[in-house]
Amino acid sequence: MKFLCLFHFAPDAFAGVSPEEMRRIDDATIKHDQKLRAGGHLLLASPLADVSTEQVIDRRRPVRINETDGPFAEAKEVIGGVVLVEAANMDEAKALFADDPIAAHCRIQIRPLRDDDRHSETGEGRPEFKLG
Repeated sequence: MKFLCLFHFAPDAFAGVSPEEMRRIDDATIKHDQKLRAGGHLLLASPLADVSTEQVIDRRRPVRINETDGPFAEAKEVIGGVVLVEAANMDEAKALFADDPIAAHCRIQIRPLRDDDRHSETGEGRPEFKLG
């Protein structure tokens, strides 16, 4: 099974963290990503660019396209990174992040991808996941 892991950060998640400590945190997270890759679990891992670069397309009813220039969700937290892993089940997926060093600074949301999603009329599946 594939699991999408979203890393939610509060605005002050790194308040008081020195540039040197931030480099150590970055290095530790890269080491953790390498461990997941070596174990055959990691499909994708990436921090996201600053939230100020975000663009939002909202096509909810009434039908109109709105583009906004910021995170206007109800929560103050923002998604700062994404990881896509493969694991046997949710317990294994959660265990993959038990020693993730960034977890001390954020909330990690883990959700399984639906691999049985088929179009109701054709029965055709979605395109396979491919990097590059």
